Amino acid sequence: MKNILVAITIFLTSLLMSCSEDFINLDPISSVSVDRLYQTDKDFQDALTAVYNAFQSQYQNFYIFGDVRADDFWQEIYKGNSWSFSDTFATTSSDGLMNSTWQNYYTAIFRINTILLKIADIDNSVVPNKERYIAEAKFLRALAYFDLVRIFGDVPMVTTPLTIEEGYTTGRTDLNVIYDQLIIPDLQAAENGLPANYSASDIGRPTKGAAKAILGRVYMTLNRFELAEAKLLEVTTMGYELLADFNDVFDYSNEHHKEYIFDIEYEEGMGEGSLFTNRFLPNFNAMATFYGVGGYGDEQMSPTQAYISLFSDDDARKDITVGVTGGFYDNEGTFFRIPTNTSQTYTKKYLTPVAAANDSKANWKVIRYADVILMYAEALNENDKTDLAIPYLNQVRTRSGLEGYPLDMTQSETRDAIVLERRLEFGAEGLRWFDLLRTGQAFNVMKDFDMLEYMTVFPLPLSQIQLINDPAIFPQNPGYE
Repeated sequence: MKNILVAITIFLTSLLMSCSEDFINLDPISSVSVDRLYQTDKDFQDALTAVYNAFQSQYQNFYIFGDVRADDFWQEIYKGNSWSFSDTFATTSSDGLMNSTWQNYYTAIFRINTILLKIADIDNSVVPNKERYIAEAKFLRALAYFDLVRIFGDVPMVTTPLTIEEGYTTGRTDLNVIYDQLIIPDLQAAENGLPANYSASDIGRPTKGAAKAILGRVYMTLNRFELAEAKLLEVTTMGYELLADFNDVFDYSNEHHKEYIFDIEYEEGMGEGSLFTNRFLPNFNAMATFYGVGGYGDEQMSPTQAYISLFSDDDARKDITVGVTGGFYDNEGTFFRIPTNTSQTYTKKYLTPVAAANDSKANWKVIRYADVILMYAEALNENDKTDLAIPYLNQVRTRSGLEGYPLDMTQSETRDAIVLERRLEFGAEGLRWFDLLRTGQAFNVMKDFDMLEYMTVFPLPLSQIQLINDPAIFPQNPGYE
């Protein structure tokens, strides 16, 4: 993926030079003219590469929505920032995170829509990979909208580049329409048009398996369990495997392994690194030195004691997911205690040597095969096939070194076991909050953490409310007015 990331910088320089200030400040509104950038096969490949830049920016903060918002992680030390507001259900429409999230996704959508418009009438002899590029663009557009509707609810469904005038009159679209008319069709087009795998510098782009896996997650989100079962079953036949050692999933010297399906890619040493290693490390110099991390720890997203207590000591996932409360052990077994004014808990899933602060090679895992296995088990169980579901559940369970669940569990017992395994398996991977939402348990679980019933979605950014200035087509989410 390194060559792809280098191309991002080159293409964005050309793209931004051609953008009007309205585009930069008023996504999704634009009057940009970039015809000269869309002529050859390489032009479209570079244009798609530039889309990933917006996803890189957005997924640096995805944990704030997927993990800190839920019950297993919290902001222990610093307060008065976007992640602490999400943690305490105090997010307002003026929070800068709301605006940047909106801008990041609609920047990606604008670029994708431009690509799809420009490529539509180009002959395949000029752009030999035309069908693949269309499929890749639609995968990324579906992913952007899937995130948007889960974060904000109803949002504008934009499928072509808009003029400034059109932007001011484009209102919110019912999320069910977005699912049925955009997200699902785009993913279906993607699974039909994407290759099963890539080689060389293209490794890291979405594949047919990635499209099927995300489509399965969409069906699970909509409680369309029969469709989910069928789609996820297809993924299980595509050659993916669970790695034997859970810790190897987070070995950033080999990220594209058998369990990998789709990541947001980052690369150190070229201005394309991630923030995760520094962000999730306690502010403790001895710890940073021991693990070879340049700079300081930002101590964001600490595991809660209630979450830590879910792990048994012989669970192979425990150490890397929740570390050691209050400190760390060096290679000789010496314990170093974290200062009391610093976060006492941490995750090690993104802990890797970093030469320069905030320039980590750690990727964000959008979906991996263990998620497919557990979603497939859940779909089977909800479709009254509990006897078939438990062996799949146990594939993930026993990989962690634990004894499998009894094969004679009831549907209810199996449902609870799947919830537990998802928590143990995917902590700090951005899934818990969205699992609570799709299973209808968000308010029941989070009401003791100051959640109110309307807070299943976040507020729309104040900048967009003021920009459109028409509640008839662009109202704020209820409760945030």
